[in-house]
Amino acid sequence: MADKIQMKTTLVEMDGDEMTRIMWAMVKEKLLLPHVNLKTEFYDLGLEKRDETDDRITIEAAEAIKKHKVGVKCATITPDASRVGEYNLKQQWKSPNGTIRAVLDGTVFRKPIMVKNIKPAVRNWKNAITIGRHAYGDVYNNTEIRVPGAGKAEIVFTPLDGDPKRLTIHEFDGPGIIQGIHNTDKSIKSFSRACFTFALDQKLDLWFSTKDTISKTYDARFREIFKETYEDEFKEKFENEGLTYFFTLIDDAVSRIIKSEGGMLWAAKNYDGDVMSDMLASAFGSLAMMTSVLVSPDGYFEYEAAHGTVQKHYYKHIKGEKTSSNSTAIIFAWTGALKKIGELNDIPELISFADKLERATVSTIEDGIMTGDLVKLSDPPARKTANTEEFIDEIAARLAN
Repeated sequence: MADKIQMKTTLVEMDGDEMTRIMWAMVKEKLLLPHVNLKTEFYDLGLEKRDETDDRITIEAAEAIKKHKVGVKCATITPDASRVGEYNLKQQWKSPNGTIRAVLDGTVFRKPIMVKNIKPAVRNWKNAITIGRHAYGDVYNNTEIRVPGAGKAEIVFTPLDGDPKRLTIHEFDGPGIIQGIHNTDKSIKSFSRACFTFALDQKLDLWFSTKDTISKTYDARFREIFKETYEDEFKEKFENEGLTYFFTLIDDAVSRIIKSEGGMLWAAKNYDGDVMSDMLASAFGSLAMMTSVLVSPDGYFEYEAAHGTVQKHYYKHIKGEKTSSNSTAIIFAWTGALKKIGELNDIPELISFADKLERATVSTIEDGIMTGDLVKLSDPPARKTANTEEFIDEIAARLAN
C-alpha cells in the first residue's frame, strides 16, 4: 500500500447495471487499484437495489456528492414496462441521472474523446465539439396525463398572494395526451453561468440555441437570461480572451454545426442536449468515446459514462460468451474524478496518474487494438479486435510501462 498514491478525501462511487457493471469492476481491479489507494463511499445504484430501497439510495448518493464534492457513476437502467417485468420491479423508477441532476442543479458537459485513427463522420470536423446540457426540468421532471376522452385541458398557476391564472391548452374531442413541464429562473441562471465559466476555462466560443420563435415565453426566457448573464458578467472577459458568444435558433445551430470545423461549446436545453450529445458521440466514433461531467454551481462534480448499460453484451456475458465492449468512457469517468480530487486536494501525483491512464487508453486504440464498436470505423484498419477484458489488459500493460 505504501507505494500506492494516497487520496486525502472521499470520492462518491456509484455502481450501475449490466455490462457496464462488469466493466466497472474490471477497470477498478486492473487499472486503478494496483496504483491508487482508492478512498470511496460506495452506493449500489443497480436496479435491484434501487427497487429494494424505493429509490432512496439514489437520493442518498446525490446528497453524498454534496458532502464530498466529487462523485463517479456507472451507467444505470431507467426501466420501461418491459424492464419492470424482467426485474420484477415495484414500479418504473425514474432515471437515476435525472434524479441526481435535479438534486445538484448542475450542467452536464460532454466532449468526444478523439483518437487519430477514428475520423469524424462529418469530414470537416477537425476539433471536438463540447455539449453543455441543462440538467434540470423540461420532460425529465414532467407531469403527464393520458386523456381518456372529450374534455378541456388547462394550465393553471395559483400565486401565493393573488388570483389563479388559467389558460386553455386544448379542447379534446377524443382521447389524447397532456404533458406539463417547468423550469426556474434560478436554474437557468446557474446553467448560463456554468456554460460561460466553462467556455472561459476551456478557451472555447460559446453557442446557445433554443426555439424562441415558437416558444415565445418558455424558450425565450432561456435566451433572455443567457443574454443578461453575458452582458452583465462575461462580455468583457470573453472579449479579453478573443472568444465569442453566439445565439441562434436550434435548427439553424444544427445546420451551422454540421458545416463548421468544430471546436466550440454548444449549450442546449435538457432534451436538446440529451439528443445532440448522443449524435455527436456517434459522429465522432462511439457512445463509449465521450466524456461526461455534471458541474453544479455549488462546486460539486459528478463524472459518468455517458452511454447505456450495453444490454445485449450483458446477455451474452451471462451465457459465458465473449463480448467486445468498449470501456473507454468508464475509464475517463474515473480519470476525470481522480483529477478533480487531485486538484481540490493538491495531489499532483494523482493528476499525473490519471493523465497517464488516459494516454494509455488512447495509445491502445491508436496502436490499432480496439473493441468491436471502433473496428469498422478505424482508418487505417485495426490490427486486433480485442474482447472486453483484453482491451483493458492492453491498457494495463501500457500503464505499467
